[in-house]
Amino acid sequence: MSNTTAATEKKQDPQGIRKNGKQWHQPRKAFRPGSGLTSYEKRSKLRVATAATKAREKEMKDEKEAERKQRVQAIKDKRAAKEEKARFEKLAEKMHKKRVERLKRKEKRNKLLNS
Repeated sequence: MSNTTAATEKKQDPQGIRKNGKQWHQPRKAFRPGSGLTSYEKRSKLRVATAATKAREKEMKDEKEAERKQRVQAIKDKRAAKEEKARFEKLAEKMHKKRVERLKRKEKRNKLLNS
């Protein structure tokens, strides 16, 4: 018997008179659509999964950027070699062929020493 009286006491919490006058309705609770739908474990697993996905995306972007930089560097190297070849051809018009070859070897030695 004591269980039923305790249950009825919980039901009839006096909260004052309703403004709309419909005292026979059950008291309403706050509307919280997102509360209690996902557990903490589920949210933490989702966070771990999204972090892994973002890490993978970042890795892929870095790889793509490295490939792009490599292509750009190859183009720059080709242009530099082409300019150097054109410069030596221009020198060859004025000078003897053997002297141009000596200059090339000397510049290569200097380039290796400086780098």
